[in-house]
Amino acid sequence: MIECGVWWALPLTAEPRFLTLLDSFEQGRYQAYRQEIDQRRFLTGRVLAKTVVGELLGRPPEAVRFDATCSDCGKPHGRPTIPGARFSISHSGDRIGLAVTSDAPVGLDVEAATRRADESLISYALNETELRDLAGSGAESRTGEFFRYWTRKEALMKATGRGLKIPLQSITLSGPGEPARLVDSADAGLDPETTRLADLDPGEGYRAALAVLTTDEIEVSEHRWTPAV
Repeated sequence: MIECGVWWALPLTAEPRFLTLLDSFEQGRYQAYRQEIDQRRFLTGRVLAKTVVGELLGRPPEAVRFDATCSDCGKPHGRPTIPGARFSISHSGDRIGLAVTSDAPVGLDVEAATRRADESLISYALNETELRDLAGSGAESRTGEFFRYWTRKEALMKATGRGLKIPLQSITLSGPGEPARLVDSADAGLDPETTRLADLDPGEGYRAALAVLTTDEIEVSEHRWTPAV
């Protein structure tokens, strides 16, 4: 059994005690965002990750340093990593999420329920099998059921670390109303036998999913996180 913890947070304010947890490169990333809400979401994701991962590794948040080296170009703008933990950060609206495992690749995706899905997005993300399953949905539930597919697929992409290098239509997921699972994959990087999926509860107004690349079953716990006073 693989234990996977998921933490949900609201955007932090730019207090000095949070900003000092960012290293020099993270400070640059933070300053590069033009919108305040984007700065706050980035800051929250890093502070949340350093706090939770630090507890797992027995370190204070200020002693946690991530390696964000891009595997393609070698520059420090890739997915943050650290030896001893696997984690994934996602955010949408005012919801920031962190998923952590100790030894299995993990991916997390959260989306606001207010996001719209036009036909071009649906046809881009879903293959013929999934489109047929979605066609049986009522008009009112169609968007919500599409984003179940979307968050599950995005979580899978993040777990592999390859992102959209894996075409979304190359993977087939279980249909609306069924437990989340990978049914089939045309990409060698994803195998139903070594993939676990779970739908999450990020709170009213949001949808989210988790993917873990493992042959074991997963046990997921969700937590609401607020910084210590």
